[in-house]
Formats: sequence, C-alpha cells, structure tokens
Amino acid sequence: MKNKNTTRSGGQILIDALAINQVDRIFSIPGESFLAALDALYDKPEIDLIICRQEGGAAYMAEAYGKLTGRPGVCFVTRGPGATNASCGLHVAMQDSTPMILLIGQVARKDQDREAFQEIDYRRMFGQVAKWVAQIEDADRIPEYLNRAFATATSGRPGPVVLALPEDMLTDLTEATDAKPWQQLSIHPASRDIDKTAELLSTSKRPVIIVGGSGWSEATRLNLQQFAEKSSIPVVNSFRCQDYFDHEHPSYIGDLGLGVNPALTETIRDADTLLVIGARLGEMTTAGFSLIDIPNPKQTMIHVHVGAEELGHIYQPELAINASSATFVDALKDREISPRPSAILEQARQSFLDWNSSIQVKGSVQFSDIIKTVQDATGDDTIICNGAGNNTGWLHRFYRFREYRTQLAPTSGTMGYGVPAAISAKLMYPQRTVVAFAGDGDFMMNGQELATATQYGANIIVIVVNNGIYGTIRMHQERDYPGRVVGTNMVNPDFCALAIAYAAHAELVTHTDEFAPAFERAKAANSPALIEIQLDPDVLSPTTTIESLRARAIK
Repeated sequence: MKNKNTTRSGGQILIDALAINQVDRIFSIPGESFLAALDALYDKPEIDLIICRQEGGAAYMAEAYGKLTGRPGVCFVTRGPGATNASCGLHVAMQDSTPMILLIGQVARKDQDREAFQEIDYRRMFGQVAKWVAQIEDADRIPEYLNRAFATATSGRPGPVVLALPEDMLTDLTEATDAKPWQQLSIHPASRDIDKTAELLSTSKRPVIIVGGSGWSEATRLNLQQFAEKSSIPVVNSFRCQDYFDHEHPSYIGDLGLGVNPALTETIRDADTLLVIGARLGEMTTAGFSLIDIPNPKQTMIHVHVGAEELGHIYQPELAINASSATFVDALKDREISPRPSAILEQARQSFLDWNSSIQVKGSVQFSDIIKTVQDATGDDTIICNGAGNNTGWLHRFYRFREYRTQLAPTSGTMGYGVPAAISAKLMYPQRTVVAFAGDGDFMMNGQELATATQYGANIIVIVVNNGIYGTIRMHQERDYPGRVVGTNMVNPDFCALAIAYAAHAELVTHTDEFAPAFERAKAANSPALIEIQLDPDVLSPTTTIESLRARAIK
C-alpha cells in the first residue's frame, strides 16, 4: 500500500489501484482524455495493455475475459464516440451477468455541462446497461471508487460497472492512500433449503435440471455431473451455456435456445419438477417466455440464483434459493436422492443423440459435417466462440462441449462478438486451440480485430460462413413476408484476400471434403487463420430453407 506523503497523479493512483486488485490485462483504444493514465501504465509492465482497433472489439474482449476468469474484465476508452462504441460490450456483460469495468476518459471538470468536445453524461447514458455508473471528481477518492467498482461488478448477479474519469482529475497531484484489494464474496444456501430441495427431488417422478448463469467452475460442473448420475436426473443447458455440462455424460439431454430439439421442449413441458441452477430463464431459454407458465409454473420449480432480485422476478418458484451455483451444487452433491427408473432419462438422451447426428442439406457444403470435423480435429479444451446469426444454430446443435468455459457466446445475441472473444481467449490460453465461427455479416462487424490478433500473436482460427445474406433476418422476412426481399442481401469482400492483408493465413472451402485439410493447415499456420466456407444461401438453418418457407406461404 502507498502511504500518505507520497505524491502521485490521479492517473498513477488509478493504475496502482488496478494493480492492487490484480488486474493483469486492459483492453483499450488510446485517447487524449486519459493520457495521464496511459503514462502511468508505462511504469506498470505487469499490466498487459492490449490496443484494439475499435472500442466495440475492446469491450467484447474485456467481457470475454470476465467470462473466462470470473474477475472483472477491464476496458479503457476515450470519451464520446469511444464510450458509445464500447456500449455494446456493456450490454453483453449486463445480459450475460459478466463482471466488467469500463473506464472512460471524460472532459475536464471545468468544462462540464457546456456540451464540451465529445461530452456525455455517462450516468444518464449507461444507467440501464450497467450495475453502477459513477464519475470520480476527486483523485483522493480513486481507491474508494475502484474498490466499490470491483465489489459491485462481482457481488450478487455480476455485471458491468462504468467509471468516468475527468482528464484534469487524472493529472491532479495528491497524497491519496491506497485501499486494500477488494474481496470477492460467495453466497451460501441455508441447510434447510438443501433439505427441501432433496425432498422435492426425491418425490418427483420426472425432474429436470436446467443450468446456466454465472459463477460456475470446472469443479462445479463435475460435482453436478456426479449428483445427476447417481440420481438419474436429466440435465439441460440454458441458452449458450452449453459448456456447463459434459455432452458425453449419460445425463445430458440438450440445450434450450436457438433451433431447440422439439423432443426436448416436450420433456420440459412434461416435467413435474424443474431445478433451475443459476439460469435467469430469459426469453431465448424459454422460447419467448412460452415454455414455462407465467407467473405460476405448472411444474414444481426450485430456482437457485445468486441475485435475490431475480427470484420471483418472472416465475414464482415453489422454493427460491439465494445462493451461488457453486455453493449450492457443492452442498447438494452428497445428498442421496432415490434414483428414478432409467427409461425416461435414456429416452431423452437418445433423442439428443439423434438430434446431434449430422444431416444432409442442399449444396456442396455440409455444415454439420464441418462442425464434426472441428470437433474430431481438436482437443476437449478447445475454446469455441461465436457471435450471432443462423450459423450459430448449427454450431449449438452439432458441436459437443466437454469442459467448462470452452464456449464463449453472448446470450444477449449480439453480432461481432466471436472474433474479439477468441482473441481474448487465445491471449489467456496461448497453448489451446481457439476457433471463432462467424457469419459473413457477423464477421464484418469486428473483423478488423484480426489486426489485433496479428499484433499480439493471438493465432486464432476464424471460420467465416459466407452465404451473402443476413440469414436470420431473411428467415424471419421469408416467414412473415415471403418473396418480398428488402435489406438482407450483401455484397461481400474477398474474405481470403482480406485475411491475407491482415497477415493471416487464408483458405477457401466450397466443398465439404476440402475443409479437413484446410483446417489442418490453419492449425499449423504460425499466424491467425481464416477459413471461408461458401454456403448455399437457400439453406437458412438445419431445418429451414428459403424454398420451404415460400412453399409454406403458398399453402
């Protein structure tokens, strides 16, 4: 701790506070509004400064860091346009319950409320996409504000915090005393809640466990798998939380989200008890809030969530438990639950295996086979990243996740997330294979971050699924307004030439059998790599084509 009588600038105090709280990486676009903090980083080589190409990409990288570590990912941007660009990452962190801190250089205090150059009141702007938004007016209070930011971002339901930093405050000289590091808290269930959970599960004939949310770990996954196996209870992942349970485990029966298995939907509807651990049960997980009755589910619901405000927010559970997923599962794992007949679980498991099998669609590229090839050619610790678009429905259906935090995907459904997230993951785990799946529209949102990957040696593999359309919107358009195509066609660049311009390895795949050798060459390349797959635009999803939607409309 720095003591009084040590004069430092506000920028130095800020960077010292980040170091005290064990920040080892900051994602940023440099700006003149926080030069004093940038200068302080010169003397802190232990903090890795990753300079990105756009604030949206930097914010996504910070959010992905928060997902991977459970500690706040830190993003530092300049005022005005820089902050507004970064807002997309805040929205992901908020909806995905990810700890994150966004630091924003702000106009000088003497110029505030004059609509100074790039001035924005961030407390008003970001109030709905952050847990707390504040502006530090006094350099002496930087340690206080920083520690509160870390505590707020990680307590209860995790999420993003925003701190605005006036540039003249960062140059003030003061003798502030540093604070001790923030302490992360865990919320434990009461023993009576575990007793009641065991009782309800023991008397249930068709229970289902749904898992999701934040605060999981590899140990928590293994503990839940142990419990599910001995009690013969099927387990389902919520939307884009597929790495929370081993897909090869006999208790795993699928995920709720895009293109859900119809048989799984019926399993949830027919269940008599739902044990929901960590998941908020949002719109995507519940098929537009139609899968489970609101406000009173017909199933006996046990809802476990770290945020007390989420319990009873939409669904009124029979038993509401305010606890972290990790502490709840740890308390439940050794409870003896009478196993029920295995036939129900075996039927649901077989339905998942059938749904997960490769399919044949129109065209020379069979995307489900390509996904299986990625699976077979990589290890269980491979990290798979994606943004938004219909291509993700194929990935979620046909890829089998084995270990925790091998999936980085936004439950908020944002485009442009996969490439920045993959870079963040590769920087953290350089020895692991990291693959980003991106539609052509999705890739164009943050494809420029390939330059960041090249600069820092983050040798990711990007698989661009190019069908020349905004596929998800075209699907809805053809369903609701068949044949009336407006605004969903794209003229794309030569993705391979673009990748080469970024000093990345590039491959073009137009037939399925070309993919496996191309993927091997991409893995062997000593650089980032991009593989462009040209998919027939008629194939909108594993179950839908433009032709079929138009034929249905004629009927």
